[in-house]
Amino acid sequence: MQIIAQKPPLNIPIQILKLLSLQHHQKLIIVKNTFLSERITAMSESATLAMTKKSREMKAAGIDVINLSIGEPDFFVPNFIKEAAKKAVDDNFSFYPPVAGYPQLRQAISNKLKRDNDLEYTPEQIVVSTGAKQAICNVFLACLDPGDEVIVPSPYWVSYTELIKLAGGVPVYIQTSIEDDFKVTPEQIEKVITPKTKAFIFCAPNNPSGMLYTYEELKALAAMFGKYPNILLVSDEIYELINFDGKTYSIGIFPEVKDRTVTINGLSKAFAMPGWRLGYSAAPLELSKAIEKVQGQVTSAANAIAQIAGVTALQVDPNQCEDLQMMKKAFRERRDYVVKRLGDIPGFKPNMPMGAFYVFPDVQQLYGKSDGSTVINNDNDLCIYILNKAHVALVPGSAFGDSNCIRFSYATSMENLTLAMDRIEKTIKELK
Repeated sequence: MQIIAQKPPLNIPIQILKLLSLQHHQKLIIVKNTFLSERITAMSESATLAMTKKSREMKAAGIDVINLSIGEPDFFVPNFIKEAAKKAVDDNFSFYPPVAGYPQLRQAISNKLKRDNDLEYTPEQIVVSTGAKQAICNVFLACLDPGDEVIVPSPYWVSYTELIKLAGGVPVYIQTSIEDDFKVTPEQIEKVITPKTKAFIFCAPNNPSGMLYTYEELKALAAMFGKYPNILLVSDEIYELINFDGKTYSIGIFPEVKDRTVTINGLSKAFAMPGWRLGYSAAPLELSKAIEKVQGQVTSAANAIAQIAGVTALQVDPNQCEDLQMMKKAFRERRDYVVKRLGDIPGFKPNMPMGAFYVFPDVQQLYGKSDGSTVINNDNDLCIYILNKAHVALVPGSAFGDSNCIRFSYATSMENLTLAMDRIEKTIKELK
């Protein structure tokens, strides 16, 4: 028997192939020669992080790149939160916290959800995690079995689908459009529900589109899900406080789904604390205990200092906090500027986002155009073209499930946005 070891390419799922050869009466077997699992090689890299990494590499090489790919506020953490963190250091919060989070933080989250969202979760139903991303991962690991389906409206945040697959689940996509403000309807959802449907996940305000559901739209979704009591709802509300249309409503307020809704949130966006890595899930008690079990084996508790500072942050009424209102005002001004500029550039078709800090314009009109050396065939080509020629980093819409669009993050200064839009406009005009 002849054994040939091959190392398969790492960008495709690995399979153990057994090939039989009668040549010279020998069996020819190709075996896997890698320590990597099929699970990890089948996983896609985060497109937002990949583009951010590329832009940082170009900057390190001396190229003046403006990064509009990353979703993090460009503001500093408010001083009152910094002071709480400094006090936590002085008070020696240096030991392992409880896996689910300090009791005072879980109580503060419970109070916040009641105060701001009209949601009833006890502290025991809350698990504090290392960012909202881990909170979502915990949920899927705790509730999905192999083959379970999770309904995901498109466009979606890039990590949803990979986290579902990591847990053995199967994403089921529903395509929305810019004409409908990227909102999914009860009728669209009901068409894809099967006996294997385990959960539904959505984000509002939405990343990447900035879409925001109204009270009546959420009520209609809840009424439809009322007919399917075995489906878990996962509501990602990380951009809750960055909205420009009044109040952000939570689907968990409706009685039809109240007892089977997981609310995901965190402090990265509204409090400009992305590097502090503090998120949380609020779930039915049985599920919250399972989430705590998962986290206890994977990371244990979130950072102690960030947790104590988080108590101070969440005790503040956001409507009365000057720091938060200042940030939201700046984001609104930037949104208005970017939407107007994009609307004036031929080939871009933006809508008006109601929240978050992204614009997700349709760019199909640019497909097939060329500057004489580069042909724009799709969203990836367009982002690479803009990066190479305008030195502005964006994210292809296909990473979010919609190849007709690309994502702009306006979480940067007006100076950067002005320069970026000038460069993009000049570069796009070269396409014929």
